[in-house]
Amino acid sequence: MTHCLPIRVYYEDTDMAGIVYYANYLRYIERARSDWVREIGVDQLEMKAEGVVFAVRRVEADYLLPAVFDDLLEVRTWATAISPARMVMRQEVWRADTLLFQAVVTIVCINSAGKPCRLPAKLRSIPAQAAD
Repeated sequence: MTHCLPIRVYYEDTDMAGIVYYANYLRYIERARSDWVREIGVDQLEMKAEGVVFAVRRVEADYLLPAVFDDLLEVRTWATAISPARMVMRQEVWRADTLLFQAVVTIVCINSAGKPCRLPAKLRSIPAQAAD
C-alpha cells in the first residue's frame, strides 16, 4: 500500500537560495509517515497512553533535485520490510513526474523508559512492498 500526501511549498520552507531547505524534506516525510500510520488505523495518542512511541532509528536520504516556492509536491510512502521490532520504509518526494528526494527510514518503537519494544500488531500484519 503506497500512501500519497500532497505538500505545497511555502516561502517559509525555502532557504536564501530560494529552494526548499534540506531539513524540510525530513519534515515532509515525517508528516507522510504520520498520515500513513493514521490511515492504517494506528492511533499514536493511544500508543503513547500505553507507554509506547515510534522512534526513527535510521535515515538514509538522497537529495536529487531542488523544489522551489509554490511547487506542489507528493510524498509517497510505503513499507519495504516489517519485523516484530522494526519497520523499514521507502519515501519519495515527487514534483509531477520528477523524483526530487528519496529516503529509506527505519522505524522502531520504544517504551516510556526508552527501551525497545514490539511494533503494534496492526503494523506487523501489513505486507511489505518491494523497494523498486
